[in-house]
Amino acid sequence: MKPRVAIVVLTYNGIHDTLACLQSLDRLVYPVERYDVVVVDNASQDETPAKVRTAFPRTIVIENNTNLGFAAGNNVGLRYAQAHGYNYVLLLNNDTEVAPDMLDHLVSAAETDRRIAAVGPIIYYHAAPRRVWSAGGNIDWRHGICRMAGEEEDCGQYEARTVDFITGCAMLIRVDVLQRIGLFDERFFMYFEETEWCVRASRAGYTCYFTPLAKVWHKIPLNARFDREYLAYYMTRNRLLFLRVTGASWRTWLHVLIVQDLRTYLSLCLRPKWRTRKGRVGMRLAWIDFWRGRFGSAPVLAD
Repeated sequence: MKPRVAIVVLTYNGIHDTLACLQSLDRLVYPVERYDVVVVDNASQDETPAKVRTAFPRTIVIENNTNLGFAAGNNVGLRYAQAHGYNYVLLLNNDTEVAPDMLDHLVSAAETDRRIAAVGPIIYYHAAPRRVWSAGGNIDWRHGICRMAGEEEDCGQYEARTVDFITGCAMLIRVDVLQRIGLFDERFFMYFEETEWCVRASRAGYTCYFTPLAKVWHKIPLNARFDREYLAYYMTRNRLLFLRVTGASWRTWLHVLIVQDLRTYLSLCLRPKWRTRKGRVGMRLAWIDFWRGRFGSAPVLAD
């Protein structure tokens, strides 16, 4: 008998993307009695809960009273999976669509070894269906850089392998592991929480695994850049929090603060071709909030 899986789709507005995602999940070949779709809504203002219940009455809908962010919002789904006896929980962005056999391949990979804490699929750009957005992630501990493999056409070059982290965009988690290492760290709010969780799992004796047989398409722009103020804020502050939580060396800290962050900030301020980019205010507030111990949701920042 196949393991039971809870597919958690976290939503915050974006109802059209959510319905398309649920439609793709409706075509899964995994036995329908062995999985449930759980939509966790972070207080959307576009009537997401009502519209989901109407279009997909079998879907379980959990409504949060406020926008809890990615970490805390997904923790609601993870707790639901723990409480209701699922073997696995698949975290899935609402702006994704999946191949019909995606869940079969993820579960099959996880079932090969109980030491596997999480499995990730190959994720393509929805607008360029053969261009890879993510094929598992690796951590450069010397320089404090977390990178996802990808940004190239899929020509069959990717193989199943152990990786340092799986992106939370599409991440199958073994529920038993949650009891031992805990849920996402909600201080992150969004970005780096899944990476820190994967490091925690690795240090507890587990591994993270990537399989290109499982396929997902993500509706992220092809030219997406983290040059909005709120993105610069989260990416800057949360990387520093990630380094602190994981115990990075002082050499890594120097490289991140001086060679990377300070250089980027000065470039945004001084280089003519970068002056039109956003991010200066977000980075500055991120440094201040990190050193003052302010985490969770970002302050109100211009988009």
